[in-house]
Amino acid sequence: MRNRRSNCPVACTLDLVGDRWTLLVVRDLILGKTRFDEFLASPEGIATNILSSRLRLLEDLGYVTGKKDASDRRRIHYSLTKKGERLGKLLRGIVKWGLKNLPETKLQPVTKDENR
Repeated sequence: MRNRRSNCPVACTLDLVGDRWTLLVVRDLILGKTRFDEFLASPEGIATNILSSRLRLLEDLGYVTGKKDASDRRRIHYSLTKKGERLGKLLRGIVKWGLKNLPETKLQPVTKDENR
Protein backbone atom coordinates (compact mmCIF):
# COMPACT_ATOMS: atom_id res chain seq x y z
CA MET A 1 0.00 0.00 0.00
CA ARG A 2 1.00 3.61 -0.28
CA ASN A 3 2.38 5.56 2.64
CA ARG A 4 0.79 4.55 5.90
CA ARG A 5 -0.04 7.03 8.61
CA SER A 6 0.68 4.33 11.17
CA ASN A 7 0.41 0.57 11.62
CA CYS A 8 -2.97 0.93 13.34
CA PRO A 9 -5.46 -1.43 11.62
CA VAL A 10 -8.17 1.27 11.65
CA ALA A 11 -5.86 3.82 10.02
CA CYS A 12 -4.58 1.29 7.46
CA THR A 13 -8.12 0.21 6.55
CA LEU A 14 -9.15 3.82 6.16
CA ASP A 15 -6.14 4.39 3.89
CA LEU A 16 -7.74 1.88 1.51
CA VAL A 17 -11.49 2.45 1.90
CA GLY A 18 -11.81 5.74 3.75
CA ASP A 19 -12.35 7.94 0.72
CA ARG A 20 -15.72 8.88 -0.68
CA TRP A 21 -15.82 6.34 -3.52
CA THR A 22 -13.92 3.08 -2.98
CA LEU A 23 -16.57 1.22 -1.00
CA LEU A 24 -19.25 2.38 -3.45
CA VAL A 25 -17.28 0.75 -6.27
CA VAL A 26 -16.97 -2.42 -4.17
CA ARG A 27 -20.72 -2.23 -3.43
CA ASP A 28 -21.47 -2.05 -7.15
CA LEU A 29 -19.22 -5.03 -7.86
CA ILE A 30 -21.02 -7.03 -5.17
CA LEU A 31 -24.36 -6.00 -6.68
CA GLY A 32 -23.31 -7.37 -10.06
CA LYS A 33 -21.93 -4.42 -11.99
CA THR A 34 -18.88 -5.30 -14.06
CA ARG A 35 -18.45 -2.61 -16.73
CA PHE A 36 -17.22 0.96 -16.49
CA ASP A 37 -20.46 2.43 -17.85
CA GLU A 38 -22.47 0.47 -15.27
CA PHE A 39 -20.45 2.03 -12.45
CA LEU A 40 -20.99 5.49 -13.97
CA ALA A 41 -24.76 4.89 -13.94
CA SER A 42 -24.82 4.54 -10.13
CA PRO A 43 -26.93 7.22 -8.42
CA GLU A 44 -23.98 8.80 -6.59
CA GLY A 45 -22.53 10.18 -9.84
CA ILE A 46 -18.86 9.22 -9.70
CA ALA A 47 -16.65 11.11 -12.16
CA THR A 48 -14.84 9.08 -14.84
CA ASN A 49 -11.36 10.05 -13.61
CA ILE A 50 -12.19 9.08 -10.02
CA LEU A 51 -13.72 5.77 -11.13
CA SER A 52 -10.64 4.98 -13.24
CA SER A 53 -8.40 5.83 -10.29
CA ARG A 54 -10.33 3.66 -7.81
CA LEU A 55 -10.54 0.67 -10.15
CA ARG A 56 -6.80 0.94 -10.89
CA LEU A 57 -5.97 1.18 -7.15
CA LEU A 58 -8.16 -1.81 -6.28
CA GLU A 59 -6.65 -3.76 -9.15
CA ASP A 60 -3.06 -2.82 -8.22
CA LEU A 61 -3.69 -3.97 -4.64
CA GLY A 62 -5.25 -7.27 -5.73
CA TYR A 63 -8.86 -6.60 -4.69
CA VAL A 64 -10.25 -6.36 -8.23
CA THR A 65 -9.37 -7.98 -11.51
CA GLY A 66 -10.16 -6.68 -14.98
CA LYS A 67 -10.55 -8.90 -18.05
CA LYS A 68 -10.97 -7.71 -21.61
CA ASP A 69 -14.27 -8.58 -23.27
CA ALA A 70 -13.72 -11.25 -25.95
CA SER A 71 -16.17 -9.58 -28.34
CA ASP A 72 -14.94 -6.00 -27.78
CA ARG A 73 -11.33 -5.79 -26.59
CA ARG A 74 -11.83 -2.13 -25.58
CA ARG A 75 -14.31 -3.18 -22.89
CA ILE A 76 -13.13 -4.50 -19.56
CA HIS A 77 -15.21 -6.58 -17.16
CA TYR A 78 -14.24 -6.05 -13.54
CA SER A 79 -14.77 -8.48 -10.70
CA LEU A 80 -13.71 -8.88 -7.10
CA THR A 81 -10.90 -11.28 -6.31
CA LYS A 82 -11.16 -13.53 -3.26
CA LYS A 83 -9.25 -10.85 -1.39
CA GLY A 84 -11.77 -8.27 -2.64
CA GLU A 85 -14.73 -10.41 -1.67
CA ARG A 86 -13.58 -10.18 1.94
CA LEU A 87 -14.38 -6.44 1.76
CA GLY A 88 -18.00 -7.62 1.52
CA LYS A 89 -17.97 -8.43 5.24
CA LEU A 90 -16.93 -4.88 6.04
CA LEU A 91 -19.58 -3.55 3.69
CA ARG A 92 -22.32 -5.73 5.21
CA GLY A 93 -21.52 -4.29 8.63
CA ILE A 94 -21.82 -0.76 7.26
CA VAL A 95 -25.11 -1.65 5.53
CA LYS A 96 -26.59 -3.08 8.75
CA TRP A 97 -25.50 -0.05 10.73
CA GLY A 98 -26.87 2.35 8.11
CA LEU A 99 -30.24 0.61 7.89
CA LYS A 100 -30.58 0.64 11.67
CA ASN A 101 -29.29 4.14 12.41
CA LEU A 102 -29.89 6.33 9.35
CA PRO A 103 -33.58 7.02 8.64
CA GLU A 104 -34.84 6.51 5.08
CA THR A 105 -31.91 4.36 3.95
CA LYS A 106 -32.72 1.30 1.88
CA LEU A 107 -30.94 -1.52 0.11
CA GLN A 108 -29.92 -1.06 -3.53
CA PRO A 109 -31.35 -3.55 -6.06
CA VAL A 110 -29.08 -6.25 -7.47
CA THR A 111 -28.07 -5.69 -11.10
CA LYS A 112 -29.45 -8.22 -13.53
CA ASP A 113 -27.87 -8.12 -16.98
CA GLU A 114 -29.01 -10.78 -19.45
CA ASN A 115 -25.99 -10.11 -21.69
CA ARG A 116 -23.52 -11.69 -19.26
